[in-house]
Amino acid sequence: MATLFTKIINGEIPGTFVHQDDKCVALLDVAPMTEGHVMVVPRDEISHWIDADAELLAHLTAVAKRIGEAQKAAFDCERIGLLIVGYEVPHMHIHVLPTNSMEDFDISDRAPMQTPEQLEAPAEKIRQALSELS
Repeated sequence: MATLFTKIINGEIPGTFVHQDDKCVALLDVAPMTEGHVMVVPRDEISHWIDADAELLAHLTAVAKRIGEAQKAAFDCERIGLLIVGYEVPHMHIHVLPTNSMEDFDISDRAPMQTPEQLEAPAEKIRQALSELS
């Protein structure tokens, strides 16, 4: 059975994408921990990040870095944080989020579910910053 992320990647469920390539996608989290919270997700269904090969991990990290650079330019934040947790969905994903304190990493303190329309403004900020980084 396809994971939630595979269904989003395949267009069966809406997603707000800021990056797509042949190995992964980056999309806004629908219950963000901070404004502009993005997840970098491999297209392949890999349940645990340690099961990904080194080449894919390097690619995902490079994409997360680029997204982080865009978030730093797009949002007023001190740092960009990364989390790989793996309990929410059995499909590896890297959380990339603008942060101002350790409290931003409290995964139990998330915003209510956002609609695609609500996610479009932060997504557009990230897309714009990504285009300026090119």
